[in-house]
Order: sequence, then C-alpha cells, then structure tokens
Amino acid sequence: MLTIHSDFSGFRPSRNLVVTIGTFDGVHLGHRAILEEIRTRAREADGESALLTFYPHPRIILHPEDHGLRLLSTPAEKATQLEEAGLDHLIVYPFSPSFSRMTAEEYVRNLLVNGLHAHTVVVGYDHRFGRNREGDFSTLRELSEVFGFRVEEIPARDVDAIHVSSTKIREALERGEVEFAHRLLGYHYTLEGEVVHGDAQGSTMGFPTANIRVAYPYKLIPCHGVYAIHAEIRGNRWNGVLNIGVRPTVSEESELRLEAHLFDFDHMVYGENIRVRLLARIREERKFASVYDLQRQIAEDCQKARERCAHAQP
Repeated sequence: MLTIHSDFSGFRPSRNLVVTIGTFDGVHLGHRAILEEIRTRAREADGESALLTFYPHPRIILHPEDHGLRLLSTPAEKATQLEEAGLDHLIVYPFSPSFSRMTAEEYVRNLLVNGLHAHTVVVGYDHRFGRNREGDFSTLRELSEVFGFRVEEIPARDVDAIHVSSTKIREALERGEVEFAHRLLGYHYTLEGEVVHGDAQGSTMGFPTANIRVAYPYKLIPCHGVYAIHAEIRGNRWNGVLNIGVRPTVSEESELRLEAHLFDFDHMVYGENIRVRLLARIREERKFASVYDLQRQIAEDCQKARERCAHAQP
C-alpha cells in the first residue's frame, strides 16, 4: 500500500530505500518502466521503493505570471496511479523559491542523503536537478561516490519507436488524439468533476447532458470536439458521448463547456462526482445551420459512439 509523506519529518524507511525523482505527470508507460526498475532494485536490496516529487509544481513558483501549466494528472489521480504501479512511498516535498536556488550538491546532500537516506537512486536518461538544472546523471554519479549511495540510469522507453513523454501525450490530447494518448499512457485519459446545472439545451433537443465542472485548475482539457466515453457515477459505468467546446450552434458565448450525454441514463445526479474516460474523438466541434441539423448530427454521433464504446480497449 502506498504511503504519502508531505516532507521528511519522521520519515524513516524500514529497509533500504530505492528512490526515483520527478514530476511523473500522467504516470505513463515510460514512468512505469522506471517504477518497475526501482521495485526490482528494492526487492534485490530487501528494501522499499519511493518517488520524490514536489508541490506546488516548480513552474508555478518559478513563473507565477506565465506558467501555462496543463497537467495530465491531478494529485489524487497521480497517487492512485502510483499505488497501482506498486510504489511503497510517495514523498511530496514543498517547492519554494529558496529551494529552487539549491545547488546540485546541496540537493543531493539535503534531500537524498540526509532526508531520505537513499540506498539507490534511479533516474531517467534526461533527469536534471539543482539550481538552473545544473545537475545531470554524471553529476549524480560523481556525488554518489562522495556520499555513498548507488545510482542507476534508465534509458528512454520507446512505443513503436516513439519516445514516451508527458509532453508528447499533452500534444496528442491538444490535437484530440486520445487513442494515441492511450497507447502512450497505458490507460484512457480521464476527466473528473462535479455534475452541475446547465441551461437544459440538451434536454430540449432530446439529448439530456450532465454538465461537468472540472475542479482541478491545471488539468489539461483536450481539443474541442465530440468524444466517445465511458463514464462512472457512484461506481456504476455508462457509455456515452462528451462534447468539449463552446456550442456555437446554440450559444454565442465563449465559455468552455463539458457536456456528457449518457446512453440509457434517465435521471440527473446534480452534485455527484463523475469520472469520464475518453475513448475516441468522433469529430470536431462546428456550427450547424440549424438546431434540427445539430440534432441529426448528435444522433449520428451517438450511434458512432455506441460502436466505439463496444469495441474500446480496456
């Protein structure tokens, strides 16, 4: 079971600690390769596995006026994903302006040695750390000899000869390519929020919708369009369609809306939490000549979504 720590106060692993470091946004297949490696090393050392990460996200502290942060995972989603990957400890260390000025050597001494008492440190091939990102794997290897811990590097993991990275996944989602994102993540991209009242436009057209308010402000919302989805409410799963966009046929407002129409679902659940897994993008959002034309298109969208939901990969 995953244990979450907010700092180093009282942190003492019961056995040799094998630790990796990073944001691990999305906990994608590349991250899982690293997590599997540290779990293997922990078993070999009769130890425990850990991820050292930081909160708030460093970009929020370093670029408060223009961080442009869009994340694949909320903190709660990340913790769940890490637990599913078999991690023993998640250490969420406070990131601050003073912390950002710590040299690579101070970083290693204060965090990895005095804070975590690391037995082995495992990092990805492109890991950087310390002030101005001055430290790299060669720095870490040199300091490991000074402070007496082991260090290992994990090479880039490929999926169909494409390097897996959080950046590539974000770019895919921003293009609406949720199926490609699924291949790199190893799971369907998820949006979660509260069902709130809308303006009943969907019900008027015969397609009632659950309007979703995503609470986490840095969660990446994929490209505008219509998506086939699996939705979960109170532990029950429903197939449906999700429209992400501004509804140009029925509204002149520019407010972004997330509206889910769930098949064979006959009652609203305002105030309930809904989790939506995006399976496939059916089409782009566009303005139709009339509401009647939009209704016909929605019916076609629903038919396509039913087919995609029936054949969706887990």
